[in-house]
Amino acid sequence: MSRSASPSSASGPRILVVDDDADMLRLLSMRLNAAGYRVTAVSSAESALTQLEFEHPQLVLSDVRLPGKDGLALFDTIQARHPSLPVILLTAHGTIPDAVEATARGVFSYLTKPFDGKELLDKIGQALTLSAPPVQTAQTDEAWRSEIISRSSRMAEVLAEARMIAQSDASVLLRGDSGSGKELLARAIHRASPRAKKPFVAVNCGAIPEALLESELFGHMKGAFTDATSNHKGLFQAADGGSLLLDEIGDMPPALQVKLLRVLQERAVRPVGSSQSIPVDVRILSATHRDLDAAMQAGQFREDLYYRLNVVTLTLPTLGERREDIALLANHFLHKLAGKYGKRLSGFAPEALKALTTAPWPGNVRQLYNVVEQVCALSTTPLVPLALVQRALRAPSIEVLSYADAKQRFERDYLVGLLKLTDGNVADAARLADRNRTEFYRLLQKHALTPGHFKGDGPPPAA
Repeated sequence: MSRSASPSSASGPRILVVDDDADMLRLLSMRLNAAGYRVTAVSSAESALTQLEFEHPQLVLSDVRLPGKDGLALFDTIQARHPSLPVILLTAHGTIPDAVEATARGVFSYLTKPFDGKELLDKIGQALTLSAPPVQTAQTDEAWRSEIISRSSRMAEVLAEARMIAQSDASVLLRGDSGSGKELLARAIHRASPRAKKPFVAVNCGAIPEALLESELFGHMKGAFTDATSNHKGLFQAADGGSLLLDEIGDMPPALQVKLLRVLQERAVRPVGSSQSIPVDVRILSATHRDLDAAMQAGQFREDLYYRLNVVTLTLPTLGERREDIALLANHFLHKLAGKYGKRLSGFAPEALKALTTAPWPGNVRQLYNVVEQVCALSTTPLVPLALVQRALRAPSIEVLSYADAKQRFERDYLVGLLKLTDGNVADAARLADRNRTEFYRLLQKHALTPGHFKGDGPPPAA
């Protein structure tokens, strides 16, 4: 059972409180609301995990003793799914050893009951200070992530971690399928960082021939090779003071991996044809859709470079894993592209929007953008019709059935399979289904199936 806290005028960080004692839950909610926090209160670990699917609190405060899954098991699940979310445990005297052990495993802190109200607020304040950007650098608006359109809880978690690590100079490896938005996230990290006023430069390591990539990255001197008619600053120098995104880093040739490692170690580049190194101050962001662990085992990617680049890893979900964002993104792209094509478009027909939200999207957000651009260019009516969406998708949508419909479809398909297998022999089919003949006949009548149609020389069954 879940008991949501009463809405309050508090506008501070959101705290998820978990306790099966209704009086304690009410007391904690009142105390935290009075301190300016926004509180969501639930009475079980299961309810807390459900809440985390659509709400992203800044801290979880949980009792250790809970019905079903206890507070320690709840912490383990939170740590696996949301590693940056701090957890404080409330414990009775008998569970102190468990709480101490949990602290060693990553619980931020624990308090014993009865606890002091000031100590509780102090612990919460400490946890929030460590898990949030410093006050002087925290942005009051969402401009840093304005290009990323999402209401998904999974994306909210990624963005919370991105904003946190943006304050440091740690190298970040962005993982995710092609088209999932890795470059947009890299730009957002740059905008949220102290380097925001300096350049952001991106290069696709897989799109430039190996012979040119070294010159593009590190620069070259006049006369270094046939076409080098003047000195050329590389992208490292162009990004000096700012951030450099090495996109598709997994496709970088092995010979260049050695030179990149040297640049990262020495913080200096040597242009092709030069004997002098030039100091550079660049924050490295890299991105890949490849499995770099497998590439290392295959000898295709250097282990020492991998650990230089992979100080912090952020993994973007696929569009299929954040389906609640599809309609939001589709309408955003539609209104953006309508101006480009000079169209007055108001939205998608309901059937068209359903087709979008149930499509498989192997190309992720980039594919969705391309589909919306195509329907925008071809649409002759204010409301985009289903036919245009289906044409642009060129793939069947995932059919979403109600439980009753799905069960009925499975049951009919199962019966048809048995009748085909037994050549329409009801006795054999009933035996395979572990049902008596009377019950089996009742099932056949329910689905309007005639056993004689499944004889070797009979007509095909009706659809």
